[in-house]
Amino acid sequence: MTEFNTGNVPQAPQSTDQRLIAALARDLRALDYTVDGVERLLGPAAYEALGRDQLVPAKLATEQKPEADAPDPLAAVVRLWLLGEEVEEAHLAAALPELGLDGLAALGLATNDGGRFRASVDLRPYSFDVTNLWVASDLGAHQQAGVLRRDHVLGIGQASLTLAQLTIRRDVDRALDLGTGCGIQLFHLLSHARHVTATDISERALAFTRFNLLLNAPALDLDPEDLTARVSLRLGSLLDPVAGERFDLVVSNPPFVITPRTSETAGDELFTYRDGGLPGDDIVATLVRRLPSVLAPGGVAQMLGNWEIPADAPSWHSRLESWLDPDTEAWVIQREQLSPAAYAETWLRDASENRDPRLYERVYRAYLEDFGTRNVEAIGFGMVWLRRPGAALKHDGGGQVMGRDSGGQVLGRDGGGQVLGRDGGTSVSGAGDVQTHDGSGGMLRRFEELTYPLEQPIGPHLAAAVERHDWLAAHRGDFADQRLTVAEDVTEERHQRPGAEHPGVILLRQGGGLRRTNLMSSELAGLVSASDGELTVGQLVTALAALLEQPGEEFAARLLEETRNLVLDGFLLPAAP
Repeated sequence: MTEFNTGNVPQAPQSTDQRLIAALARDLRALDYTVDGVERLLGPAAYEALGRDQLVPAKLATEQKPEADAPDPLAAVVRLWLLGEEVEEAHLAAALPELGLDGLAALGLATNDGGRFRASVDLRPYSFDVTNLWVASDLGAHQQAGVLRRDHVLGIGQASLTLAQLTIRRDVDRALDLGTGCGIQLFHLLSHARHVTATDISERALAFTRFNLLLNAPALDLDPEDLTARVSLRLGSLLDPVAGERFDLVVSNPPFVITPRTSETAGDELFTYRDGGLPGDDIVATLVRRLPSVLAPGGVAQMLGNWEIPADAPSWHSRLESWLDPDTEAWVIQREQLSPAAYAETWLRDASENRDPRLYERVYRAYLEDFGTRNVEAIGFGMVWLRRPGAALKHDGGGQVMGRDSGGQVLGRDGGGQVLGRDGGTSVSGAGDVQTHDGSGGMLRRFEELTYPLEQPIGPHLAAAVERHDWLAAHRGDFADQRLTVAEDVTEERHQRPGAEHPGVILLRQGGGLRRTNLMSSELAGLVSASDGELTVGQLVTALAALLEQPGEEFAARLLEETRNLVLDGFLLPAAP
């Protein structure tokens, strides 16, 4: 194990002088350089446009008005770090009196070009729960010209925010942030983990993370003089830096982008923040196979990933299933599928490679040729949840954050993005297939495609679903003796043709959480209607069998299984004792 503790990495923020970093924090706090403060400065319309990487409204809002006696100091830092504009020396000096311009340059946050300063990094406010932070990363494509640098350190992007809102928050002893980047997942983990290990293959990424930790030390409950008491930064690939260790929670937004491996591309063309350096989706396959080895009993891993779907595959998740250890529990949610062409276009835009026409065509061809060698028909994206068998999951339902934007940045708070959607299986809202082994079997294995917008953050709802699975597993033998109630957000919807005696379609809908819609049989609808916690499931099934003159065991067994699935999906809940 090699601890990364250098604060002096070229072309990255410097973190060797805590006095300067503390002075910067005081200046930013005095400016009210927060998410709310920036929104008040810009106004709602310009603020929303900035979240879409549209800078013009914010530039107009921060320009000095002719009638103003002096420039707004908050506007000066917004123009510098969020808009990528040159700022006059005097304006910046007024905004950062404690740090000073020499200190600004010493920290590597801006450069002086003849009395006008230009940002070297993106430094922006970020907030979750009641925690206000500042996060440094590389400037995004919308803030600078040309293709991104190959060792680009991504800031607050869509994928990282998606993972933050998906993560199930529970108090843990040890957590691992695999591929930390600028440290977004690490900041969230510190709110509920005693100690967090953060790894990355990039020295620059770890340097950004170290700077961000020191800048936000008070808010993150860290001692700047003893970061290792709560945080361990490690340099290395995949699980090598933590070999032989065990963690209660692992989160990872790995470099999962499937990068062409043909004669037209070379290793020096990879972007370290997104390209794993392995053929196809091997980096995701490797992590799915190996992550359980670093989990403590009952430990959970959550990650994002891409996976290839060959044209001759029996299902979108068949390859994912082949990667799993038989003893590992898994829940995979696919939120999107793209064709090889659409996938190539997405990631070429992400790194601004479309700004160079020759490069764009060459790499676009390489993407299509590479996918063609493996007969890839589509590429899936989504979430992978893994658990090593052991103690049942407990969580505190803590708040999480969400957002948007892939290649650029967003101002933190909570955005309007969407993460999951569309149910498979029996739910009429889903065209995707679902395979589930849970409840009566005692082991959770679920693969489903969800693409419509869901309630955010989704992490607490995923935790509740896992807890319901564990409850069902604990009551495999006496489920019929349990009492159930209908969840508060559930409504029933009936459709029938004019003049018909009975409805032709009965739907059960969730207003929150995963927002599933379930197509009901009349007998299952009757059981749900009568589930008020008074009678047991077995008593309700017996009564319906008598009412519908269905005395056979097959009817009762089917209705019990359908009821079990309604509990798993959150339509029905165990009644309070």
